[in-house]
Amino acid sequence: MKKTVLLITLISLVVGGYFLYNNKQQPRFHIAGQIEVSERLQKRAEVPNNTCSIVVKNEADVPVAIKRIINPSFPLAFEITEQDLLIDALGEDLKVEVYINNHGELGVLKAGDIFSEASEGYKANNKNVVLVADKMIGMPRLARGSRGNNFFKTAAR
Repeated sequence: MKKTVLLITLISLVVGGYFLYNNKQQPRFHIAGQIEVSERLQKRAEVPNNTCSIVVKNEADVPVAIKRIINPSFPLAFEITEQDLLIDALGEDLKVEVYINNHGELGVLKAGDIFSEASEGYKANNKNVVLVADKMIGMPRLARGSRGNNFFKTAAR
């Protein structure tokens, strides 16, 4: 009798463990994908001490998650999980943006910063995000041969 009860208990533990293991809940927040940089900005994006910041924003344009990668090389595979969340107000459509710079500040674009944002909204569990960082902030500078006649050439691309 004791052996039968022990066997039934053991079987129910194994079966219960199996169902718990296979019935994992999908994570509440998991965004993954790849960041690419346009060919003309590739060298600038991979200089030493650059930081690649991936920012996820909700519909109200409030950052809800940030992932930073120091000294990135592109194309860069990334993964943002619940550990990277700043606040819990996710919302339905999320916007993903990328900033590559060497000053480490977010929210302030300076000369030489490379950036991009997704053209579409994403859900909280999306594993197919592809961003192409193809914009760069630059400062106006005098064009060659202008000789002080206020003819500016912009470095913004």
